[in-house]
Amino acid sequence: MTGKKSGAKRTSAPKPPRPKRPAARAAPRKTTRRAQGAQGDVACDVLVIGSGGGGLAAAVTARHLGLDVIVAEKAPVYGGTTARSGGWIWVPCHPFQQAIGVTDSREEAETYLLHEAGEHYDAEHVDAFLTHGPRMLEFFARETAVQFTPSAVYPDYHPDVPGAKTAGRALVAESFDGRKLGPLLAKLRPPLPELLLMGMAIGSGDELRHFQRALHSLRSFAYTARRLAGHAGETLLYGRGVWLTNGNALVGRLLKSCVDCGVKLWAAASASELIVENDAVRGAVIERDGQPVRVTARRGVVLACGGFPRDIARRERLFPHGEHWSPAPESNTGDGLRLAESAGADIDETLPNAAAWVPVSLVVRENGETGLFPHIVDRGKPGVIAVTRKGRRFVNEGNSYHDFVQGLFAACEGEEQVTAYLVTDHRAIRAYGLGYVKPRPFSLSSHLASGYLLRANTLSALAAEAGIDATAFEQTVVEYNRNAARGEDPAFGKGSTAYNRFYGDADHQPNPCLAPLAQPPYYAVKVVVGEIGTYDGIRTDRHARALNAQREPIPGLYAVGNDMASIMGGAYPGPGITLGPAMTFAWIAARHLAGASE
Repeated sequence: MTGKKSGAKRTSAPKPPRPKRPAARAAPRKTTRRAQGAQGDVACDVLVIGSGGGGLAAAVTARHLGLDVIVAEKAPVYGGTTARSGGWIWVPCHPFQQAIGVTDSREEAETYLLHEAGEHYDAEHVDAFLTHGPRMLEFFARETAVQFTPSAVYPDYHPDVPGAKTAGRALVAESFDGRKLGPLLAKLRPPLPELLLMGMAIGSGDELRHFQRALHSLRSFAYTARRLAGHAGETLLYGRGVWLTNGNALVGRLLKSCVDCGVKLWAAASASELIVENDAVRGAVIERDGQPVRVTARRGVVLACGGFPRDIARRERLFPHGEHWSPAPESNTGDGLRLAESAGADIDETLPNAAAWVPVSLVVRENGETGLFPHIVDRGKPGVIAVTRKGRRFVNEGNSYHDFVQGLFAACEGEEQVTAYLVTDHRAIRAYGLGYVKPRPFSLSSHLASGYLLRANTLSALAAEAGIDATAFEQTVVEYNRNAARGEDPAFGKGSTAYNRFYGDADHQPNPCLAPLAQPPYYAVKVVVGEIGTYDGIRTDRHARALNAQREPIPGLYAVGNDMASIMGGAYPGPGITLGPAMTFAWIAARHLAGASE
């Protein structure tokens, strides 16, 4: 593990140092050639490489516009990172806001994104996103199996700044009966195991709140019991849960839409090289069934390979910390960026954050593998704080995961390890759980035995167990407790924003995010740095066409999703700011490939 300097984007801490970019290079000229040993030729109008939300959205849109489409997925299952995600989509001024009583305006959205991105604000891409995002949602809701549920309560991540909204810009795909996929259900990437409850995925929003309140509300208890019973029956019949939620529901609905309109789906089909003729991309060589297949794409190729979360070399060069853990699929090894570079595309490595950061904890699975739990919800609960090894708090724990890690970078600057501990007491852990640890009635014993969860009867003993400075830690908890008892956090303001309170406990007063750590024993879970998507990526224009070093479009080559450089300027403004642009620019790219007008 290396000790690189760390920093944060937001004004509360310095930005992390970024490596110098290599000098611009001209796009290489290539001639058409047949891959050595290629077995047969295939032709289509559009070849999509990757099957996450962006790739499948591009495929469905292009097919609806009359184009012949092939989706080539490297893994044996479809869905990419999207299938493991919460499935939220962030689109300001979307067409479903009126139904939930939300008013929004383009001017407010532009103001908010300008505030978030600062000097990295990308006016061209933001304009395209805000113009076409609502149209994209209308298309999918009207023409496909993809249906959305808008949220009237999920706020932007910085709801108190100019242009932000306390609710209404986020949508999630409606839950979906996976049996409608038929045999294709077996090729849908399952959710991240650590986010399942007894093998069952719990939907974001109302369903999650029912499960959290199951022991406090008769209505929630009945709902939870029905879901668990239904899941048990599904598992007996199908070997897995078939009621799809979150990102699994979005991918399931997109796959159903692909089947309905005739998109050709290839799994276990990896792209080894692009076919380039006179600086234009004409297709790709796909390794399928152990043989190379030359696929000619008459209109073009769309790269949607999920960024570079598993590309160790690029990650080490661009990430500002040493050890890194990614919940992304193992197949997301940066193929899209490498393919684009081979055709002369330019990679944007100038963003102040190379990825969307998230704290994760390491879970030892029954088979001995290491799993990851992304800490999205638990940090906002009353009675949970975060400290570094120095024993001090460093951030508003209820802020977004991206902000949390930026604060951690600043707190650990110059140190060998970028790590922290989430700390709580017995009351809170039994009420809310902590990370992979579930609340009562589930047992703590297996987590204590594995070492995932640390426990001690005193704060000093817990500090010794975790390797935390005991004196500073005890002082931190005493100070925190004194203010938390009044519902106040003068040091960091936990519970002061609509986003903090969204993940708090509404039944806990006076502050839904604050409670003293007062009931021993005390508990801690170690968190390290992960990400839920990379930000650096292929430079594109407003049509999602890949650009070369001279900022000229490369004919026949498009990039969407996390292969495309993020339009958020290295910031994380709200829930679904990856999938919202991914599906929007996929829709834009498909229309441009089909020659449709804006």
